[in-house]
Amino acid sequence: MVLLELSTIIIALIALAVIYFFFKTFKSLIVNAIVGLVILFGANMLFGLSIAYSWLVILISAIGGALGALLIIVLHVLGIAF
Repeated sequence: MVLLELSTIIIALIALAVIYFFFKTFKSLIVNAIVGLVILFGANMLFGLSIAYSWLVILISAIGGALGALLIIVLHVLGIAF
């Protein structure tokens, strides 16, 4: 009976750790996406770039943050993408 209780507690702790790390990673993706989109919005307003906010742009901004936004801006200015 004690073994069952101990294994249940261990499984619960492992599940809690997995949930914690998932939300920690998710939070950083949200912050990166917001920072990237603010940079893109500022570049669109200041320089009139007219970069569309598609899912691909948001994904690149979420993963890359400020560097992802700068990459999108450079690719748009060079006429390669976006």
